[in-house]
Formats: sequence, structure tokens, C-alpha cells
Amino acid sequence: MRLTATGKIVAFILVLGVLIGGWRLSQGMGKDLLGKIAPAAKSKDSQVPTVGALPAIEGQPSAAALTNASFTAPSTEPGCTDRPEVRFLVWAWNAQMGAMLANGGPQATRGSLMCKQGVNLKFIRQDDAAKMQEELVAFATELSQGNANPTRGAHFVAIMGDGSATFLKGLNDTLKRLGPEYTAKVVGSCGYSRGEDKFMGPPEWKTNPVASRGGLVAGYLRDGDWNIAQKWLGDNGLKNNPDEKTWDPDALNWVAASDYIDAAEKYVAGYSEERPVVRNGKRTGEKKRVTVNGVVTWTPGDVTVAQKKGGLVSVASTREYSSQMPNVVIGIDKWMRNNRSTVEGMLQAFLEGGDLVKSNPAALTHAAGISAQVYKEDGAEGYYWEKYFKGTQEKDAQGLMVELGGSSVNNLADNLLLFGLVPGSANLFAATYKVFGDIVVAQYPELVSSYPPVNQILDTSYIQGIAKRMAPAAKSTVTAQKPRYEASKPLRTVVSRKKWNIAFQSGRAVFTPEAKRDLERLKRDLLVASGTVVEVHGHTDNQGSPSTNMELSEARAFAVKQWLEKQSPVNFPEGRVRVFAHGQVNPVAPNSTGPGRAKNRRVEIVLGTTATAQN
Repeated sequence: MRLTATGKIVAFILVLGVLIGGWRLSQGMGKDLLGKIAPAAKSKDSQVPTVGALPAIEGQPSAAALTNASFTAPSTEPGCTDRPEVRFLVWAWNAQMGAMLANGGPQATRGSLMCKQGVNLKFIRQDDAAKMQEELVAFATELSQGNANPTRGAHFVAIMGDGSATFLKGLNDTLKRLGPEYTAKVVGSCGYSRGEDKFMGPPEWKTNPVASRGGLVAGYLRDGDWNIAQKWLGDNGLKNNPDEKTWDPDALNWVAASDYIDAAEKYVAGYSEERPVVRNGKRTGEKKRVTVNGVVTWTPGDVTVAQKKGGLVSVASTREYSSQMPNVVIGIDKWMRNNRSTVEGMLQAFLEGGDLVKSNPAALTHAAGISAQVYKEDGAEGYYWEKYFKGTQEKDAQGLMVELGGSSVNNLADNLLLFGLVPGSANLFAATYKVFGDIVVAQYPELVSSYPPVNQILDTSYIQGIAKRMAPAAKSTVTAQKPRYEASKPLRTVVSRKKWNIAFQSGRAVFTPEAKRDLERLKRDLLVASGTVVEVHGHTDNQGSPSTNMELSEARAFAVKQWLEKQSPVNFPEGRVRVFAHGQVNPVAPNSTGPGRAKNRRVEIVLGTTATAQN
């Protein structure tokens, strides 16, 4: 079912003259990556995006439900109205399905999980990023004027975690005038996008990434789905052309669409342009007519592509880049600290709702109906929301099987893993926050020169408070849901192959001091990639005997493997990281020169999926 359009996002943050917004047509399950830059890019040389790898995964860790209790729908009548109203702004996004169930309706209903926690929560759909920020500022301003529970603005918003760095940069720069206690902070997560956001292209792009050179992709530029393509390019060492007015045959090129449906329609219509040809950042004097043959979009844009024309597959999506888009809950620090029991009660209700959605089909169906009421789409029954929450595989107009939709909900165990609160685990949110914050700063420093460090915008004390009350069940569930890998199974799909210049001491498998920065970046990239199968391939130059070099390349690959496993054993369990030794047999440069030999002393990281990685 095609949902009706509900508006365009126009997100402008006017902080010290810096615009950090973007706009996007909100239709169906759409969400905007907040704070991404929307101005036209300056003309410059095409380059490989300097961003982290977010490769495909299979068997994404997702905690099992803490309970398999039967589900009884709460009343539809308002409940706990004797409590102060708590207003929560949300996009139309299936990752919030557990939160919808917990509330029982747009306003907390009698017998709902939310009312059992004593929280009178009201969901309000808001697809305009700027208005979300404005409502938080209005709330904080009234709070600073002495009203302990402001009637203006919103107590909370939920956004995509990969946009939170630039969103919070602009918002907190504005809130700074009120005082440091009014900082906006992330306190929990309701779920993930797991497939609905995607980069689509011809099948050969997926099997042979180099074939994408010279491709022309339509999309709303410089936001979440565009980022998926940037990650894929960076993973595979391919160039991106940042100038939307030229065509580079050695890079991936872009057509700016007004929204995600327009991106899909441009592909369907065979949209073409005549453009100046560039190479190495310089115009050649030639012109070429080029036609859109790829799309970055979201559901139902992918449905439009599949049903109206077909011929494209999901090259990379949040089903594969599964840690890219967590739904994160943001509120004002001072109010949350003054109302800790309310914040913890709200979050606990969300997480218990996530448990029920995970374990009980009737709970999912009921939550989908509530989603339809909150989002004011698709009638009361919510069939569309349930269908695309699960995700589907359908044949497109050309007979290709394509994946459409896909989200997941989080429970307490998922939050503990996301925020690195499980012993031996790393903070996945922090990795995502930095990877995507760095993208904006690197590509648009004149617009966003920096963003706050994660320790200034993340407060996990509320999740930890809930965990203390539910510790035994949460701990056992986290342990049970770790992904398992069969080391003997080969990769089914290779998503990326990238050389890492991890420096070793000469003739030894010992890292140099300079290697730490690259190792930390590698770890962060793989954390964002979550459960990916990782192959570490060791190579040497031709100095020394072939047998010695084979042993050395193996030892160096093992050094990387062991470092990752020691740093974060939960995120790098047995079987995830595999070692391959090649010695001197695969040089990438002549061994006759010093610089050439240096290039040959390398570690390559190959990432992909197997048919057997599982929870």
C-alpha cells in the first residue's frame, strides 16, 4: 500500500550562522538522518571517502525476549491522566514498535506498560528535524525560567543515531546559553533500521564493485542513505564525485533528488542529463549524456523501484550495515536528572514492549495498529507497518528478487550491548557516533567544524538503573544471544576488500607505536559493522626467504586478530575473525624500490557474510 505524503523536512539549525539541516519528504516509514548538510557541494576532485567500513552481516546480534509471556491488549481508554503529561516527538519509524506497544495508543492507555510505570506519555508524530530541535529548545527555555514541568515544547525526541553528532552539535550550541545543565543527551534506544534504508544498483555493482565507476545515482544527498553509499565506496576503495554537476568516469556520480520518492521516480523515468566530463578534478572539455542507474532510498521508495521498473538490487542497506541506524532517545539533562524515576519508567516500558514484540506475534500486530494511529497512516489495523517491520522479499518487474523494508526493536539486553555495558563489549553507539560525525566534519568543515565528544552527550545511568533491577534476566539473555560463527564455512558474499597500513616493526609481528591509531580506527569500523565475518590477510615484501615471509605474514595477521579479540571479546567472538597468510606472493607494487616494498608489507581486511552466521 502506498502511503500518503505528510510533508517535507526542512531542517535548518541557525547556530553561529551554520546551517546543518536537510529536508526530506516524509512518507510511509521514512526518516531523515538529522543534521546532514544539504547545500550544493563545492566542485573538487573525486576521492575515496575517508569513512569507516560498514560491511554486510548475517546473524546480527539481537537479544531474545526476556519473557515469552502471553500478551493481553490494554484498554484503549486514557490512563494515568493524574500524572503530568510527558511529550515525545517521533518519526514514522518501525524501530519504535516496542515503544508503541508499551504506550497502548498515542496517549498512554489504562493497563498499558507505560501507565504501570506511572508515566503519562504522549506520542506526537514530527517529521521536521528543525521542529524537533525547536521543541527541545522551547522546553529547556521554560525549564530554565523555573517551571519544573514545562507546558511548551517536548520532553523527548527519537532520532537516528548516525545523525546524532551533528544534530546535537547544533542543538547544544543553542542550549549552551541556558547553562551546561541544559545539554541534550542520549539516554536509550528503542530499535534499529534493519533493511529499509538502502543503496540500490545493478546486480554487477554488488558482485563487482569496480563496475559502479561512472554510475549515476539519484538520491537526497548528504543524509543517511547517501552515507550508506559513501561507506560502501570507502570499504571498496572507490571514488565519490562530490560535484553533482559533472560526471567522472572513474567515480560514482550523483543526481540530487528533492526527496526519496523523487529519487526512485528518477530511476523509473530514466532521467538523464548532459554533463561536463571530469578526470582528477579537472574538466576535459568533453560532454556526455548520462542516465540514472542507481538509487539511494528508503521504504516505500524501494518498492517503487521494484514494482515500476525493477533491475536494481540492494547493494548495501541497513540490513547489512546493521549498526548504522539505531533509534536513540534524547532529552534535556536537567529535567531528566530531576525526574529520574519517570525517565527510567518510560525506558523500561519501551524495553518491555520490545520484549513482547520480539516474542509474541499478537503483540506485534497490536503495536502495528498503534503505529498507524500515531503516524496517522494506513488506517487503524496497521497491516502496512507490520508487513514492512518484518521485511519482505519480492520479485521486481524484471524478475529479480529484492529485499524491501526491515526494522527491529530493542530490549534491555540490546541496550546493554549497544552502549558497551556488557563486560568485554565495546560501545557500539560511540563508534557509530564518531564514524558518522567524522563524515560531516571531513566533507563539510566550513559548515560543521566539530561535534561534541560522546561522553558529553551520552548518559547510560538510566539504562544501568533499569539493569540493576533486572540484572539476572538481562545478563543471561545477553550471554545467550551472542552470534556464533562456523570458521570452516567460506564467505558467501564479499562486501569489501580494503588495505590497512598497520605498521609493524621490521621483520617482526610487533606493532609500532604509530599503528595504534589505525588499529583503533579498524576496531571502531568493525564495531559499527557488528557481527560481520572478518578475514585478515597478511602480506610481506620479498626481503628474506619465502618460507620466513609466509610465517611472518601469518604472525602479523594473527597479531591483528588477537588485538581485536583482546580489546572487545564480546564483539569479536570465536570464529568471527579469520587469518590468512600470503607471504610475498601477492605484491601490489614493485619490490625493487623502498616505497614499493613498503606497500607490499600490508594487512588486507575482507568482510562479508556466510550462510551460517547466526544468533
